[in-house]
Amino acid sequence: MSKITYFDKREIHRHRIAADIAEKPAARTVAGAVSARRRSCARQGGGMNRLDHLRAALAALDRAHLRRVRRDNEQPCSPRVLIGGKACIAFCSNDYLGLAGEPRLAEALAEGARRWGAGAGASHLVSGHYTVQRDLEQRLAAFTGRERALVFPAGFMANCGIVPALAGRGDAIFADRLNHASLIDGMLLSRAGAHRYPHLDLAALERLLAASEAPTKLIVSDAVFSMDGDVAPLRELMALARRFDAWLLIDDAHGFGVLGPRGRGALAEAGLPGNEAESWRLIQVGTLSKAAGVAGAFVAGAEEVIEWLMQKTRTYIFTTGSPPALAHALLASLDLIAAGDARRAHLARLIDRLASGLAQKRWRLLPSRTPIQPLIVGDNAAALALAATLMDEGLWVPAIRPPTVPAGSARLRISLSAAHTLDEVDRLAETLNRLEDTL
Repeated sequence: MSKITYFDKREIHRHRIAADIAEKPAARTVAGAVSARRRSCARQGGGMNRLDHLRAALAALDRAHLRRVRRDNEQPCSPRVLIGGKACIAFCSNDYLGLAGEPRLAEALAEGARRWGAGAGASHLVSGHYTVQRDLEQRLAAFTGRERALVFPAGFMANCGIVPALAGRGDAIFADRLNHASLIDGMLLSRAGAHRYPHLDLAALERLLAASEAPTKLIVSDAVFSMDGDVAPLRELMALARRFDAWLLIDDAHGFGVLGPRGRGALAEAGLPGNEAESWRLIQVGTLSKAAGVAGAFVAGAEEVIEWLMQKTRTYIFTTGSPPALAHALLASLDLIAAGDARRAHLARLIDRLASGLAQKRWRLLPSRTPIQPLIVGDNAAALALAATLMDEGLWVPAIRPPTVPAGSARLRISLSAAHTLDEVDRLAETLNRLEDTL
């Protein structure tokens, strides 16, 4: 909970998989491997060039079982995929409502391309903003119950730009330790004082806020945490923001479309912002690429707040606007989300079915009422071996390792979609139960 200096933050940003994160001894971390290689080269009278540094770092990733790989899907987004000619059931998409492969959205996207063309041509503040994007922003504002909304090409861009637009040098940011990387990077870019509190620890957050004399305070938190699936105490966070005169920025990437009445998100589920006089201090970010099934993100809030963000958010100002055809498709997506109670009810049945079907002894399913269902394995190599064995059996579930999750908590991130069937979830649970006794 200690304050992080700007130089400390730069080191954190550069060495996220160094010795304080990786599970191996220091010589096997990226930093340790590079240092050892440098000492070896010095003894041999040679020097390391930059490519040598990269090679050493990649080798360290391999030894720590931390190198990421891509798999090429040969089919449209769906739980039923084709990887290298092998048919699999995927439990790794964020397509929570099954809209990414929805034919009506595909047709809306094609219709949008015929009407609006392929690209925007310029940034939104020059000539790259179109009436269909204006309509989408108005619909998003109405859907979330806010005065105004602003659309971004991606959620990472939104968070990296919004945080520095709200807080800078001399200010203070208070962040849950398990926040998404985009919120962390936005905090680092702001150069504000950074205070990270233990996950969901409101008492620790309150102490940090009470001790701060910063002129501007900003609390930032995920609504649904992407690797744990739990939900932040949003009403309590709002109460602390009011009490300490702080902004509250909530990233509802994994709640929008899934939680709340008509899928309006975790904030709506919590009854926020409501009609309270200080609702202006609440700023909501949502993604349009997960439950919405298309691409992009948005921020919603009070009129003057969104106007300020449009004027000061560099990731909005200095980038070409999203293709207007996407906005055309997203208008159709909002209709499907609002009318999607049957999809959300089926998703809830799948979540219950998985929890009741798993009978784990060594591995542990974290409590989660969201489509994110993490199964804690612990060791990096063991998590990779489990994921590989599942893949051999036609079940695609990714192994998540540090630095995405804390050391010692490598896991399978089981992600459920309304497009899954009960039989598919049963097959996954039965396979995991069997493998726990053999691996």
